[in-house]
Amino acid sequence: MLILASQSPRRRELLDQVGVSHRVVRVEVDETRRPSEVPAVYVERLARAKASAGLEASGAGPVLGADTVVVLDDAVLGKPADRDAALAMLARLSGRRHEVLTAVALADGDAIACRLSVSHVTFRELAPSEIEAYWATGEPADKAGGYAIQGRAALFVTRLEGSYSGVMGLPLFETGELLREAGIDVGW
Repeated sequence: MLILASQSPRRRELLDQVGVSHRVVRVEVDETRRPSEVPAVYVERLARAKASAGLEASGAGPVLGADTVVVLDDAVLGKPADRDAALAMLARLSGRRHEVLTAVALADGDAIACRLSVSHVTFRELAPSEIEAYWATGEPADKAGGYAIQGRAALFVTRLEGSYSGVMGLPLFETGELLREAGIDVGW
């Protein structure tokens, strides 16, 4: 059985959606970005670290780890620390196109394989009152970039180029590739 090194309900739902049996293991990984670390390298490092920590915690594999970041003007927008940070993130994303990078890693034994999903999301202009109202829903509090595309923030998105599931936090195409290569039944 696959082990998911993530507490994310969205990642669990996405694995359920494609019929992959799994159980969850909780892992703690230092998510501090290193100086001069480019976003793609950063998100891949975290996904690998989570898969590796999950393998260590569970004592068995295969273990799936993932991480997602929002990138705007080369700045990584992680989960907002508080209300003010979330409002500032959403104001920066308003009327702009940004990248969403999600890395997924599969650890089994000594090997860790990784894939990266890159998506581009464009938001319409957001009124400050909309941003405040969105914060009040509670949805932005624990999401990279301060929004959930599968939730109410779907109303902000004018264009998505890439992977919808990748923006949610687990790119199913890339995940399926990793699982099939490891001999894990995917979906049918």
